[in-house]
Amino acid sequence: MRITWITDDKSAASVVEYGTSSGRYESVAQGESTSYDYMFYSSGKIHHTVIGPLEHDTVYFYRCGGDGQEFQLKTPPAQFPVTFAVAGDLGQTGWTKSTLDHIDQCKYDVHLLPGDLSYANYVQRKWDTFGELVQPLASARPWMVTEGNHEKEIIPFISSGFESYNARWKMPYEESGSSSNLYYSFEVAGIHLIMLGSYTDYDEYSDQYRWLKADLLKVDRKKTPWLVVLFHVPWYNSNKAHQGEGDHMMAAMEPLLYAASVDIAIAGHVHAYERSKRVNNGRPDPCGAVHITIGDGGNGEGLARKYLNPQPEWSEFREASFGHGELKMVNSTHAFWSWHRNDDDEPVRSDQVWINSLVSSGCVAEKGHELRKILLEP
Repeated sequence: MRITWITDDKSAASVVEYGTSSGRYESVAQGESTSYDYMFYSSGKIHHTVIGPLEHDTVYFYRCGGDGQEFQLKTPPAQFPVTFAVAGDLGQTGWTKSTLDHIDQCKYDVHLLPGDLSYANYVQRKWDTFGELVQPLASARPWMVTEGNHEKEIIPFISSGFESYNARWKMPYEESGSSSNLYYSFEVAGIHLIMLGSYTDYDEYSDQYRWLKADLLKVDRKKTPWLVVLFHVPWYNSNKAHQGEGDHMMAAMEPLLYAASVDIAIAGHVHAYERSKRVNNGRPDPCGAVHITIGDGGNGEGLARKYLNPQPEWSEFREASFGHGELKMVNSTHAFWSWHRNDDDEPVRSDQVWINSLVSSGCVAEKGHELRKILLEP
């Protein structure tokens, strides 16, 4: 597990002490640190320290820098069931706080965030206040994120983009053979998760495309029967907001994901909720992915309330309300997805569906030859 924290004290050590009893730290790990300057802002010292190896499904107590507050985290389980909390486009508003409060009430193992974290929009101090806002949750469970458009913060001739995001939110890209923090993969229990970048090159000549092919080749569906992908800009979107923005990435990458029998694709960007049937190439397909848009985490831009009518055949449920999703992988064949509005009590499920894995439906076996052909071609 990588622990990331920021100190104003530039001499603070990048050390994490940890153990399974409060106040008793049997282990210590030394990490690395970085910092960055952005216009007239200088960040604090950003520490990244990997602790472990850790036991699965275990509570650890830890403190950073040799003193100060004790935190506790719970590691994910090694086997099913495993539950993901899912919310994108968070920002830092009263709505965001409501989303986080709702998530805090659900029993989950890992938080998935498909882009648009702080909505700092160049104001670097807002990256700090976002960290303070999410700390109660992000210190207790793994937060796995990918970038959105609000992470770009490009200034021509000064900043090439993603400077704050890459410095603060370091994901396991090197560990998964990626050359960029903007796309990577990881595994939890029996799920292989791929985090793609909507805002870095994705055509068939790009590093990301080559990396994706190589990563898909490594997936063993006997070990990880579920395959889940996250990216920021939705490919299936019947909201009037951001119409067609994902088309180019979809044209490049959907054939790969379809050949690999991806079970579920999760996106943000559109500030509303939508769930598709299993779909591929614009049409319902029993061997396609279920696409979910969950960009309704609470950002200050408000909700995207206008939809295209009639509702497309592939679209199963859509609503413009703030909320979060919960994805419970019950076993190797069945998952339960539910969407929870902030306006309701946390246990209320406004949308819910059981999802059968493509391994269990025979799609993976059916497409095995097609997959190897597309992945092995130059």
